[in-house]
Amino acid sequence: MMNAKQTWRGSIKGWLYVMPMLIVIVVFSIYPIIKSFAMSLYTDYQFLTDTVLARGFDNFSYLFSDTNFHLAVANTLVYVVGTVPLTIVISLILAVMLFHIKKFAGFFRTVYFLPFVTSTIAISMVWTWIFNARLGLANYFLSVIGVSPIDWLNDPKYAMLTLIIISIWKGLGFNIILILAGLGNIDKRYANAAKVDGANAWQIFWHVTLPQLSPTLVFVLINAVIGDFKVFDEVFAVFGGQPGPAQSAMTMVFYIYQQFYVMNQYGRAAAAAVILFAMILVVTIIQLLVSRHFDYSRPTKVKRTKKKAKA
Repeated sequence: MMNAKQTWRGSIKGWLYVMPMLIVIVVFSIYPIIKSFAMSLYTDYQFLTDTVLARGFDNFSYLFSDTNFHLAVANTLVYVVGTVPLTIVISLILAVMLFHIKKFAGFFRTVYFLPFVTSTIAISMVWTWIFNARLGLANYFLSVIGVSPIDWLNDPKYAMLTLIIISIWKGLGFNIILILAGLGNIDKRYANAAKVDGANAWQIFWHVTLPQLSPTLVFVLINAVIGDFKVFDEVFAVFGGQPGPAQSAMTMVFYIYQQFYVMNQYGRAAAAAVILFAMILVVTIIQLLVSRHFDYSRPTKVKRTKKKAKA
């Protein structure tokens, strides 16, 4: 009886500790999601008075026929495909190098992490100068190797490439820290055993380190995909509040922003947000299902077969 009371009191204490964060999650995450789903069906809605005059699926019908929304979806997919793989590969290479650096390791880790904690506006100002058509460093280096200058920020052909380069640089720091943490959790006995068996550095990395690092890489991948699907700050800051030249950097979140804050089409904005949510959810589920086949850090179950007794 005493143990039951202690368990009950412990549960109450636990709920009291987590209650503030649960309230924050419900108010700022769960409720907005539910509200967005409901608002996506508002075809005639007065936002200031929160009055719904009509409901239906007209918002989704509009989006499926809107060429600007199609462009936003296509640009977002191009951005994700162009940013995520390169960011993870470069982060992995730099993390492995930093992991084996003994001197000034803390300094280098801080330097690589700084872009992640730096304001997007400040970063965008620096990169806007770097990609300046007349005075930028990018065109200076191109001129050194004999390549004609490029109007990075005003040419629709290069606007998305510019955005991808900036985003890769900005996303390295956080990924490096996560991968470094994963590398630190790998038991050194695996690598030592491989060395005893005559494995070289590349074989140890490919057959020992990388499989043991797979859970961390899956988390980094999912986190990167979700974040890149929701890209907005970089577009807004780099292109001065516009979706790039000739809408070449129009992303789904920027489209939602325009529909909600510029055109006051709240239902359409909510419908676009629901579609974005569904896309992220589907991609994340696929990643989780695929990653199960590449998680070598968990022990595998060996099926034992019973030998039949000889007659």
